Amino acid sequence: MNSNSDPEYDRYAELNFSDAKRAHEIPALAKLQAEHGGKSRITMRVDNDTLAIFKIRAEMTGGNYQTLMNEALREFAQGLTLADVVRETIRRELHHA
Repeated sequence: MNSNSDPEYDRYAELNFSDAKRAHEIPALAKLQAEHGGKSRITMRVDNDTLAIFKIRAEMTGGNYQTLMNEALREFAQGLTLADVVRETIRRELHHA
């Protein structure tokens, strides 16, 4: 018995990736990487309650919590206030109506 807690571990533990290619060597994957350019993978610590809020909001909207967090960080970096965001949301909703 192994000590790995991942339930899928046994299913994939014996796979051999020694002949695997890097993503940039496969045209379809290279294209996907190029399309998602301009983003960086980072590691950061977030309060559990803050993360839970983003995950719940993402679940409610059918989105992704990481995308919501990125949008919130972008808005903060651009100096947008909550009032600005609410105002823009109301404008958009009125325009669609």
